[in-house]
Amino acid sequence: MIYIVDFGSQTTHLIGRRIRDLGVAVEIILPQNAVAKIKKLRPNGIVLSGGPASVYGKKALLVDKKIFQLGTPILGICYGLEVIGHLLGGKVASGKKKEYGPAFVRLRRTTAGKPASALFNSLPKTEFKVWMSHFDQVIELPKGMLTIGSTDTVANAAFYDKKKKIYAIMFHPEVHHTEYGVEILKNFIFKICQERPVISKEKIREIKRFLKKEIGSEKAVCALSGGIDSSVTAFLTYKVIGKNLTCFYVDTGLMREGETEEVKNTFGNKLKLPLKIIDAKEDFLKALKGVVEPEKKRKVIGETFIRVFEKEAKKLGAKILIQGTIYPDVIESKGTKHAEKIKTHHNVAGLPEKHGFKIVEPLRMLYKDEVREIADELKFPAEIISRHVFPGPGLAVRIIGEVTERKLEILKKADTIVVEEIKKAGLYEKIWMAFAVFTGVKSTGVTGDERKYGETIAIRAIESKDTMTADWVRLPYSVLAKISERIVTEVFEVCRVVYDITTKPPATMEWE
Repeated sequence: MIYIVDFGSQTTHLIGRRIRDLGVAVEIILPQNAVAKIKKLRPNGIVLSGGPASVYGKKALLVDKKIFQLGTPILGICYGLEVIGHLLGGKVASGKKKEYGPAFVRLRRTTAGKPASALFNSLPKTEFKVWMSHFDQVIELPKGMLTIGSTDTVANAAFYDKKKKIYAIMFHPEVHHTEYGVEILKNFIFKICQERPVISKEKIREIKRFLKKEIGSEKAVCALSGGIDSSVTAFLTYKVIGKNLTCFYVDTGLMREGETEEVKNTFGNKLKLPLKIIDAKEDFLKALKGVVEPEKKRKVIGETFIRVFEKEAKKLGAKILIQGTIYPDVIESKGTKHAEKIKTHHNVAGLPEKHGFKIVEPLRMLYKDEVREIADELKFPAEIISRHVFPGPGLAVRIIGEVTERKLEILKKADTIVVEEIKKAGLYEKIWMAFAVFTGVKSTGVTGDERKYGETIAIRAIESKDTMTADWVRLPYSVLAKISERIVTEVFEVCRVVYDITTKPPATMEWE
């Protein structure tokens, strides 16, 4: 067993997922309970997670210093590194330069050329790309600690005390974009903690058992959007409860061009799921009238969704709502006690407190890539598995400002062009998501020797694995040029196109 002490990081659960993938049991615990639990159950290793606070701030979340005297190997990650530095007598201060996203760490080697620590054994390079997300750093090491890695910005990006079995790294090995991240975790788990893999993976059977237990013989409705998460959820639920399930696809008017027909064909005709399409465009546009603030938008959409579902489910006598919520939705909506809320996902914190459903979320602890693996095992059509991620609130969160029919019409045309050109270039399956954003920024242009004051469309194309981190895609200039040319000529209202080259962090996937 490995214990993860949760200081509120967006990726605490992801650390656990990576360790579970290695076949080792994990439990996430809170700082205030940590020492007592560790003394009682004696895990083989401890991970101190990242977190949003500063160790020297008023809201600092710390742990009892006795944790470092238990003799159990400890790995501090990001804020966890700062906790080690602070509590053991080092000095933590705000860095002169913040690091969000990619950086390169350089490892210190021994005179024999080997890594200075077992944490970095067998890595093929002494300098490699990592993912950072911090504004503080340890500027003075605690007594007995040795620096084993640094970046251009952080002198003590990795340090350790071999005798006390305490290791600390400033970067996040758990995220997809850190090179050799899994290898580093393997070194800690197997070489330092001496763990052995004991868990076999049987996700599909676990999900089916969960659904059978939660639903029983009751009638249920499933929110089906056409995305991979809701598709897998609906398919597995149908396998478990059969005719007691009805899938609702709500056409909100916020969908992509041709989406409703595509869903009808794929799920009604190909997968043969019990599907009912609900036209609720007027309800959503009416509810969103005058709404500008992103969080309010998401909550309005969540409220409208649940009311539409209540009305339709009542006709069937169904009191259970099945949702394809996955873990990134949960954690970004403040899914753990000490986490910060990044944005409200309409199907998590966006739901009103009072509604007539029992909510069942069989994928709640999984990540997008895990869901795709399940879909592949279930022999889903390739177009569903590779389908780009689409937000639950739809195009509403790709329109900055109030959502109107005019803006939706413009965005749908632009977005269709983006996807068409990405597919023509043979890049669609290689990209996590590519889409257009209605920025709400007016810009001066020239058309036919006349001044034009038109809209600005932003293009975002990103690659990711589990949505917790993302990097922007280096699209060929020829593809970008074609997209821009088509948008400004085919979408009359637009006179400027820009390309978003921001990673996550500091940005999120969507603009709102």
